[in-house]
Amino acid sequence: MSFRASLKASEESQLLALMLSIIIVNYNQKNLLRQCLRNIDEVHIGIAYEIIIVDNNSTDSSKDFLSSLTNNKLLIINNSKNIGYAAANNQGIKLAKGKYILTLNPDVIVLRESIEKLFEFLEKNSDVAMIGPQLLNPDKSIQYSCCRFPKLYTPAIRRTFLGKLPVLKYELDRYLMLDADHTKIQEVDWLIGAVLMMRKSALDSIGLLDERFFLYFEDVDLARRIKKAGYKVMYYPKSKMYHFHQRLSDVQSGASLFSKITWIHIVSALKYFIKWRGN
Repeated sequence: MSFRASLKASEESQLLALMLSIIIVNYNQKNLLRQCLRNIDEVHIGIAYEIIIVDNNSTDSSKDFLSSLTNNKLLIINNSKNIGYAAANNQGIKLAKGKYILTLNPDVIVLRESIEKLFEFLEKNSDVAMIGPQLLNPDKSIQYSCCRFPKLYTPAIRRTFLGKLPVLKYELDRYLMLDADHTKIQEVDWLIGAVLMMRKSALDSIGLLDERFFLYFEDVDLARRIKKAGYKVMYYPKSKMYHFHQRLSDVQSGASLFSKITWIHIVSALKYFIKWRGN
């Protein structure tokens, strides 16, 4: 029997107390955002939820699209400037009413019951504060979305030609957990932040996303703080979602080293390693 089928009308008041807050940060992704919202509606999530959309001053037609929406489950925050991914998520978390927080990127497509499965696992495992699904590429292949904590030189290996050198490739394999079975439920160091479900009480205790990270490494840092507080971070492949992932900082040529997004990534990496030096 499915999780949804097991719900009874008599449990409605209890479900309201277990409400989920879905937080979506948008920046110039109107078409993906429209598809994401349509998809959430179509899968008929079997728990009470709200959606909080934070728009980081998009310059496409996202604001016009958002102003046209009418949904009593929907709260929209329009920022006057791009304050960064971590800070925008924190805006949503501070207003969230749910027992659990689901941060969801617009380029993620949830599958039927994928959210309920994450919710159910957290309900049964109070020592887990963060959980993520198995992410799939459009061709249904597994996307590596759980990782080990990076070493100081890992970003350079991952973002440049150095990762192709046999003498250094072992570090990339370690980081991406290529030696692990990505079809198995397992505790991990951290999860890619495209979609994460978190226990709000844990966030209230350890603090929200570190807003010093404008973009990148905020998910690594948060997982590290969660584990330091004694909670677990779990990869849960029984829940599956599609992620139309295009890494903004992909290095296509030497010229990309001069792009703004590449340097944002480098700055975030430096902030992370300075913060966690010696650990």
